[in-house]
Amino acid sequence: MKARRPASALALALALLCGGAAQAQAIDTRPVPKADPGSSLPEGWEHGAFMEVFVRAFRDSDGDGIGDLRGLTQSLDYLQELGVRGLWLMPITRNADGDHGYATTDYRAIAPEYGTLADFDELLRQAHRRGIGVIMDYVINHSAAQHPMFADALQGPGHAFHDWYVWSEDAPQGWDIWGKNPWYHAASEPWRFEGDIKDLPVPPAGSKGWYFGTFGPHMPDFNFRNPAVVAYHLSSLRFWLNRGLDGFRLDAVPHLIENSARDWNDQPESRALTKQLQDLIRSYGHRTVVCEATAEPQAYGDPAVCGGAFAFGYVHHIVQAARGEAASVQQVATYYRQASPTMATFLSNHDIFAGRRLWDQLDGDVARYRLAAATYLLQPGTPFIYYGEEIGQAGVPGLQGDLPIRSPYSWTADPATAGFTSGRPFRPVAPNAATLNAQAERADPASLYAFYRAMLALRNTRPSVARGSFEGSWAEGLVAGWQRRQGDERTLVLVNYGSSAAETAVPALPPGARLRALWPADADGAQAAADGALRLTLPPLAVRVLAVEP
Repeated sequence: MKARRPASALALALALLCGGAAQAQAIDTRPVPKADPGSSLPEGWEHGAFMEVFVRAFRDSDGDGIGDLRGLTQSLDYLQELGVRGLWLMPITRNADGDHGYATTDYRAIAPEYGTLADFDELLRQAHRRGIGVIMDYVINHSAAQHPMFADALQGPGHAFHDWYVWSEDAPQGWDIWGKNPWYHAASEPWRFEGDIKDLPVPPAGSKGWYFGTFGPHMPDFNFRNPAVVAYHLSSLRFWLNRGLDGFRLDAVPHLIENSARDWNDQPESRALTKQLQDLIRSYGHRTVVCEATAEPQAYGDPAVCGGAFAFGYVHHIVQAARGEAASVQQVATYYRQASPTMATFLSNHDIFAGRRLWDQLDGDVARYRLAAATYLLQPGTPFIYYGEEIGQAGVPGLQGDLPIRSPYSWTADPATAGFTSGRPFRPVAPNAATLNAQAERADPASLYAFYRAMLALRNTRPSVARGSFEGSWAEGLVAGWQRRQGDERTLVLVNYGSSAAETAVPALPPGARLRALWPADADGAQAAADGALRLTLPPLAVRVLAVEP
């Protein structure tokens, strides 16, 4: 790779003012100074459970078949009733892909199908009134190939935004990122190619150069060795924080800087830049940040890097434990002995590589579904519920890629719309919407929804569950247990992942401690012996939550 010298801020300004492309002149790259509006959320709000919301698929307010910000605002009472304390919005900025939103075309504008900045501001106001924080995806590694910046960059060296992207004059060899060479010839316009990318005709080298795209030709990577690029993104983060946004989920941060065909993933420079982003976000009061870093997530959970990261590599053990795999039960009992409590846990999300919807992973087994839910909602870390998970929403069969797990939310039993829209949904509704939907489950005290609400109530009312230490954990066969402790408050969680009753010894209890049932509320309590010893028998596929009292 032949590096190019980054443009100076002065050169950028001159390019914009003196003959840069018309597209370049329309791009808002103005510096945004910090103007923290403060926060009405309580200290520690981020320790509550979040819901990951695909706005396009959540609720449609105007009948065009696409979910929008007003539809989400209209649903806040439901989310408050459920007990979520935060929302993670998948990308809502203007984008080129017209669906999942990770091909950004304007970092400071709302996608028009979702609404306006005024709608965004109203969502924040209404969420904050209900004690709910809002974070949103920030797609920092790359833009869309259709972004005006990249359109200008394609004009070649000397244009205002050419050095905002990563270029090579020759065709780089030896690169392999997920089975592909991530370098693409600018003259090919490969994002417009409708066939298989590997069949692209390769133009002769030397016309416009080769650009780098970790995730494909339609998403060219920014050049973060250029200080102007870093400054632009810091200003764009401030743009949203100044409006009252409560933080960010930073997308794909280990890929910000690549050094060579061998040293491309999770480089030290990427970690240092992530720390700079974290410092900016947390310089605002009561803000939070979580990073997507699949290879070394615990490193990004460290306060010295991102301070919070999704627990890839661990979360599938929660599902496998619920399926009755003893090795995963052991992982459930031991992971948080070393892992940072700032890790973020989930059971599925918007990416199919992370797993199908939980209903499909567990083949609709409601008893095991509850075990998985209780495990991550009652452990340390910040749990992220994927929208529809709390009602058992299934994936849509017959769709390609990530689409099966990104269908409209099941509000009602309506077979055509699931109550998501008064028009025609942009995508088929879940196949089990007739029986598993928010309307029906809210009326059923034995539903999955009721169970999620109960687990979240424990998290919201017991500080030990929300942010306490992780102590006394053990696994015995298919039984696991742990204590959460905050000050004088202790909570004991017991889970039998097996399909038969099991007796277990509970370790590390205070001598003579009295155990009072919290869930189920009508379960029997117990008392430890004078030496702290206690044996209990757990029913099959059961969750028990007990207050440990003197």
